[in-house]
Amino acid sequence: MTQASICTIGDEILIGQIIDTNSSHISLALNKLGIKVTRMLSIGDDLDTIVNSLEGELLKNDIVIVTGGLGPTKDDITKNALARLSGSQSYVTDERQLEIIHNILSARGLDVLDINLAQASVPDKCEVIPNKLGTAPVMVFRFEEERFGHPAALYSLPGVPFEALGALDDILDDIRLHNNISDIYHRTIMTYGVAESALSKMIEEWEDSLPSDIHLAYLPNQLTGVRLRLSIYGGIREEEEARIEAETARLKAILGNIIYSDREDTLQGCIGRLLSGCGKTLSAAESCTGGTISELITSVPGSSGYYLGSVTSYANEIKTKVLGVPEEIIAEYGAVSRECVAAMAEGVRKLTGSDFSVATSGIAGPGGGSADKPVGLVWIGVSSDKGTETFQTIFKGDRKRNMERFAATALNYLRVKLVNELNH
Repeated sequence: MTQASICTIGDEILIGQIIDTNSSHISLALNKLGIKVTRMLSIGDDLDTIVNSLEGELLKNDIVIVTGGLGPTKDDITKNALARLSGSQSYVTDERQLEIIHNILSARGLDVLDINLAQASVPDKCEVIPNKLGTAPVMVFRFEEERFGHPAALYSLPGVPFEALGALDDILDDIRLHNNISDIYHRTIMTYGVAESALSKMIEEWEDSLPSDIHLAYLPNQLTGVRLRLSIYGGIREEEEARIEAETARLKAILGNIIYSDREDTLQGCIGRLLSGCGKTLSAAESCTGGTISELITSVPGSSGYYLGSVTSYANEIKTKVLGVPEEIIAEYGAVSRECVAAMAEGVRKLTGSDFSVATSGIAGPGGGSADKPVGLVWIGVSSDKGTETFQTIFKGDRKRNMERFAATALNYLRVKLVNELNH
């Protein structure tokens, strides 16, 4: 199977000054193409380190993709490192990139400086894929089998994400042309409501029975739950799909409603499909989540077709005056209570005229907790004309993490109610 390594170059990544988003996008694209990414590596701005690190990656991989270090300033030394690595003796000007440089700078009303023109100068042993979106070209270096024990190719991309990802299709086309690529097939199963360790225990027997060439990964996320990713590397795609489909069916029989999707998905996306498929509407009343639920729901394209709106009722006065929560409920039980959250859910449903509603009231922290109502406690209410249900959960985390888990858990309880009521 064709294997690849992705390397980023620049001290700015190592010191945390910028976040490397290029590697994740490139890795996804390579996996879809059928190339297994074995490693991601960040390398500092030192010429010897760059050369030695890239030699090591080329020894172990068929393809190495490098981003960064190709700007016009003196601290960008990737090109010099690649010249040494490839054994280039001189630099040549790529006329196609030179023309692009002139056009870009002219369109911006900028003078064309020598430092800009130098970006079209490349080591003599590289091939150039013109960068249509920027001034630094994509450089391709091909190595014969005797150099690293196998044929290998290195692709050097600009570090600017807009430019790197803009050139990715051209690079993938070149990789297809020069490599015999086998299939990789991934299947993602989305779960929510069971912690990773408990989930592992539930499916232990199923996991132990998986064929040796089917790989399982657990990928937890507080907003989407635990993703289970099944992967087969190599083989024939149609056969891989059929085998993983059979394993997915076995898994669904074990987990039931814990699974909310058998593809890459989100809780809010699942909720949107359920509502839009039946022409039903939704509203929210949020206290401790501070609008997080509304933000998640409206992140789904087309949510305006089913989401009517929300009330962020942080103050008790808003709970009583806008949502109609009786003052005596708050006086007797408090705002963080089963009784209050039920009244909030029913109040916002009445206020907006929605078919379904979800409400939250809790203590996100770091202060505000007590022995009876600790930090991390949340009450969730979900309501429809068939009744209102409430749920209590306690999490342990910082304020942001608690708010996100409150919101995701509320969406999951809403999802379960929608499935139970809309499918019957």
